[in-house]
Amino acid sequence: MYGLIRPLLFGLDAERSHDLTLRALCMAPWLGSLSSRVPSLPTTLAGLSLRNPVGLAAGLDKNGIAIDAFFKMGFGFVEIGTVTPRPQLGNPQPRLFRLKEHEAIINRFGFNNLGVDALCANVDRAKHRLGPLGINIGKNKDTDNDHAIDDYRFCLERVHSRADYITVNISSPNTAGLRALQEAASLYALLASLRETQLKLSSSRRVPMFVKIAPDLNEADIEAIAKVLEQDVVDGVIATNTTLERATVAGHVHADEVGGLSGAPLIARANEIVRELRSALGDAFPIIGAGGITSLADAASKITAGANAVQLYSGLIYRGPSLVRDSVAAIAKLKQ
Repeated sequence: MYGLIRPLLFGLDAERSHDLTLRALCMAPWLGSLSSRVPSLPTTLAGLSLRNPVGLAAGLDKNGIAIDAFFKMGFGFVEIGTVTPRPQLGNPQPRLFRLKEHEAIINRFGFNNLGVDALCANVDRAKHRLGPLGINIGKNKDTDNDHAIDDYRFCLERVHSRADYITVNISSPNTAGLRALQEAASLYALLASLRETQLKLSSSRRVPMFVKIAPDLNEADIEAIAKVLEQDVVDGVIATNTTLERATVAGHVHADEVGGLSGAPLIARANEIVRELRSALGDAFPIIGAGGITSLADAASKITAGANAVQLYSGLIYRGPSLVRDSVAAIAKLKQ
């Protein structure tokens, strides 16, 4: 079915197509049959029980309007957001570009969302949470880094009782200065403060906290981040966000657009970050591999690189819902 729909969607402006698709998913009666076609592959991740290790990455459903639909699609876990304390429009349009020849996307959304209260209301309305729900939190554009902790804490406090896990997004390239929070001292201060807040919120319910990092880090950066992650301030890491690198798409009409590049060109670098993290963190530390999965071989490559689970976004745009099933099947074959 997606093969018939895709030309129509790709004939529209990219962001309009994105918005229409989300709304359509909420009303799609055929979604219920998709989940039954996805193989079962029970997986434990940071104490969470997943029906399979293939999840939806944050960014596709920023406000949590299609939670039920994505679970019905067969995902083992779903992550919504990034959400900020206050609603914000994000960057001016156009801000989403398809690089079809490369099965890639460039976006400079800038955390456009309706705010954390609207997201919480949508979570409360969801009826078919068939697996863990992750909520990805960020800061408002006009909040400087010296006060970023206030925004992250505000969101954490609002979503904590609703989330099965929480992701701290410090790696979007589309909010000025955000990636500076990946520097070791800043990262530790942020995560340690959020962990302290978590403990105050609930002593009985453990909500795993992940941090999402960029692919545009060198080996020394990864080593420094790994040392922070080992200090029990976070339960896992998501590698990676989008990249500013353009060598893999050089010459394309959209190659020089400002924003983060995702999709097939990211697979090699994102996998390398996963390998470096696994080497630095050891076998037990939970890693979610994201970035560049457009085929079943790509999904398997994330696991081979050292990820415990994977997430899809851009590949879903190009391949459709069958990519969920194919990715689970490829990982299951790898584990036989």
